Amino acid sequence: MPSIGLRCHELRINDSQGTWRIVYRIDEDAIIILEVFQKKTNQTPKKVVETCQRRLKLYDAI
Repeated sequence: MPSIGLRCHELRINDSQGTWRIVYRIDEDAIIILEVFQKKTNQTPKKVVETCQRRLKLYDAI
């Protein structure tokens, strides 16, 4: 998901309750789970993208 950052991906999961997404980034030494949410529209909500970007910035600052 280049809209969030480098090496970021989205895992899609369908179940009886609906469609879920897990946004994550793969680093050499870790997989960082950025957000889990139920997908209700075709586009990833702007709030989710902003939350993921903020969490990455905090993680990279450590």
